[in-house]
Amino acid sequence: MLALVIFAIFFALALAGLPLMFALLLTTLGVIGLYGMSHPLETIFLSFIGGVEPFILIAVPLFVFTGELLAKGGVGKRIVEFARVLFGWLPGGLGVVTVVSCLLFGGVSGSAIADTAAIGSLVIPSMLQRGYSRGFSAALLAVAGTLALLMPLSIPFLVYSFVSGVSMRTLSMAGLVPALLSALALIAMCMWYGKSSGCDNGEQRASLKQILAASYAAGPALLMPVFIIGGIWSGYFTPTESAAVAVVYGLLVSMFLYKDLKWGQIPQLLLKAFITSATVMLVIGATGALAWLLTVEQVAQQMATWVGSVAHQQWVFLIMLNVALLLLGIFIEPLPALLMAAPLFLPLAIAFKIDLVHMGVVMTANLAIALYTPPVGGTLFVAAKLGKAGIGEVSKHLWPLMAATFTVVLLVTYIPALSTWLPRVIASWR
Repeated sequence: MLALVIFAIFFALALAGLPLMFALLLTTLGVIGLYGMSHPLETIFLSFIGGVEPFILIAVPLFVFTGELLAKGGVGKRIVEFARVLFGWLPGGLGVVTVVSCLLFGGVSGSAIADTAAIGSLVIPSMLQRGYSRGFSAALLAVAGTLALLMPLSIPFLVYSFVSGVSMRTLSMAGLVPALLSALALIAMCMWYGKSSGCDNGEQRASLKQILAASYAAGPALLMPVFIIGGIWSGYFTPTESAAVAVVYGLLVSMFLYKDLKWGQIPQLLLKAFITSATVMLVIGATGALAWLLTVEQVAQQMATWVGSVAHQQWVFLIMLNVALLLLGIFIEPLPALLMAAPLFLPLAIAFKIDLVHMGVVMTANLAIALYTPPVGGTLFVAAKLGKAGIGEVSKHLWPLMAATFTVVLLVTYIPALSTWLPRVIASWR
């Protein structure tokens, strides 16, 4: 099957250490040459350009810049303090604070890496001082940071919306319940760890005055997703325009309200966001070239025929989808993995009568796990660096946390209402 040859070549190049963009382009060229296809090479160039042309992708660099603004602009520390006064009294309180902080910051950044870096730099020193092991602290941060991918301003949701044609407005709410369930699973693990290790029995409950003060300080940041999602649902601006609104809101909050960000820091943040966005867009373009080859050679139809011969029921297809995405995500970051996998799996999802909103949440949730899966997980490396822990040490504490989140992924996979209920309820209010 052509699909197996394509993926074999790609994984061989990726495992050899070739940059992802070149691995994708060489796979496309290699398959054309290997099979003696008559496709003109100009088509690859045009497909590359066409992959980054859609107007909706303007939102990617804007959301990346927003994440940089909020990470440096004092939003993170106010969210951590807000979480601490509300949940610090629980057993494993600092771990719970880490999870809640990542959940809330993810709602304003949409980026797992930004979430992990911004919150980790604030909570890791306190966790180590309290007696948490470096391995557990880094493992918890690596897992909790990926909650951002299921929150309303998720960048992968934006990309999936572009690929599938599903409304970003609907997707923005579809991941909220799964994100909350994942957070609750991690909170339960933190409480168990705090009790069993004896390192964190919780601190004294905060007074009402402290709670009000923390809420007042964090309020402007926490209102950001409410404001933006409200604007999208009400029709005041599109998802792409919402990214520009997010930049303006982030600047106002960070520079003029919290005053933790100075004008002199903006060029450096712009440069960092530009580098990150350029990398993402190059990979998106290369993925577009490979997706073109998959389309013209009818690879999706071949896979549909094969899957149809193996999976006669929806639940079998969903298991195969989970396994395929987890394996793909081990080697590739969520965005390019989503761009590669969606054109292949969406026709199959339609054939099995799976809601495409539900499909987007399932794909994103599976690929989020890959971000903290050894050996190349993005949040795993960031968290290990912040915790000054080795990957082996982190991995020992990672598996129980991964089991908790994967249990939630299975629930989300087989109970579609967890993804589709909230958007339908909100839509009924209009």
